[in-house]
Amino acid sequence: MELTELDALALARAVREQATTATEVARAHLGRAERLSDVVGAFARLTPERALAEAAEVDAAVARGETSAPLLGVPCPIKDLNPVAGVGWEAGSVVLRGNLAEVDDDIVGWFRAAGTVVLGKSATPEFGLPCYTEPEGAPAARTPWDLRRSAGGSSGGAAAAVAAGLAPIAHASDAGGSIRIPASACGLVGLKASRGRISAGRLRVPGPGLGTDGVLSRTVADTAAALDVLSGHGVGETYHALAPASTFAEAAGREPGRLRIGVLTTPVIAEADVHPACLEAATRIAGTLAGLGHDVGEAAVPFPVERWEAFGALWAVGAASIPLPEAAEPLLRPLTRWLRERGRHTSGVAYAEAVGAVQRLTVEVAQAWDAWDVVLTPTLAQPPALVGELRDDDDPAADFAAQTRFTPWTSVYNLSGRPAVSLPLHTAVVERRELPIGVMFGGRFGAEETLLSLAAQLEDAVGWRHPFVVVDPV
Repeated sequence: MELTELDALALARAVREQATTATEVARAHLGRAERLSDVVGAFARLTPERALAEAAEVDAAVARGETSAPLLGVPCPIKDLNPVAGVGWEAGSVVLRGNLAEVDDDIVGWFRAAGTVVLGKSATPEFGLPCYTEPEGAPAARTPWDLRRSAGGSSGGAAAAVAAGLAPIAHASDAGGSIRIPASACGLVGLKASRGRISAGRLRVPGPGLGTDGVLSRTVADTAAALDVLSGHGVGETYHALAPASTFAEAAGREPGRLRIGVLTTPVIAEADVHPACLEAATRIAGTLAGLGHDVGEAAVPFPVERWEAFGALWAVGAASIPLPEAAEPLLRPLTRWLRERGRHTSGVAYAEAVGAVQRLTVEVAQAWDAWDVVLTPTLAQPPALVGELRDDDDPAADFAAQTRFTPWTSVYNLSGRPAVSLPLHTAVVERRELPIGVMFGGRFGAEETLLSLAAQLEDAVGWRHPFVVVDPV
């Protein structure tokens, strides 16, 4: 098997056992990325010289017998919302063109301490705001399953890289679905951790607690290993998730036991049309779970649709809070300008009310769903969208509404702080192309171990595949 087809843990094991070197692994992935990155819109920029230097450091450590790092020699791009010292940091925006980061984000240091090699910065839409990745002046991020279709967002570049074999694992982040949306669109594993599980680090503040870092990967074991790497670093944090009873890697290696699983296919945060393939995915996997011995029933919609309006207020204020010079405003994307304008017109009282609404909503979700160990929904309401399908530069309000209808379940978990994972358990033929359809599983607050155990059971029982060969260019 080619090095670019191995998962992260298999690569780390090969480097540890000296079956290959970190340099060989880096060269293989860089070579593939140089050929295909622009085709799938994966990287905002590659950093080959830096990557090879980091790989050489890993090889030197192996020669000294220092092989304990869990992701030893594993290539891992960093999303271009997070700074890597000395590397371009543009956050998908033309207004930051040419900007160089002066310091590393803490997340970069945690990945580096785990033995990873930074291949470059993965593509993101402007400031990570939309759920598609179509940055100005750069290729759109596309799912390798069908290059006419979007890889999703805002971690679209990361997903395209992992799905196309340009990296085995990639840093990602999720404040409204931005790990799980591209996981569904690209046929990957995407876990959003509980609020407070992964620290925002010293350069960032968690704000209302919508967002968290994480990874996109091809296997449950890789996602679990990465969660072990990223969790538990916070000191004096605003939000805390209880420490797990074991490592997350151990959780992914044990049976989940019999679980109570609630199934919900009614959209929560929008009155959206749900594609038959997405309904079929949820129904099919519910049947699989029953066959595995789980207690499967019907979960309720946890709160009225209008409760979700608090998310829109927090999202807009977050956009307005991005520090930019006034002269940059006309250069921003219409959606970004619209969100910032909306945020600037949100009063302090209205913002406080939105924060309070989210806190009440968190309780409502717990009251509705805590009787279930896991709640199952489709990840998205539709198969991967065509590039440009959701974007509407002439009417950014319509753009935002279209994104909401496309993702009527994902932000429930950002608002409530609960963990959720999208798994590539289904495919469907749409317009003569087989496309991945994600199924999402949400747990109680702090219950990543349960989700990972169940995910590993489904990976073994159902399985999934990866295209690796990019389809005909558009």
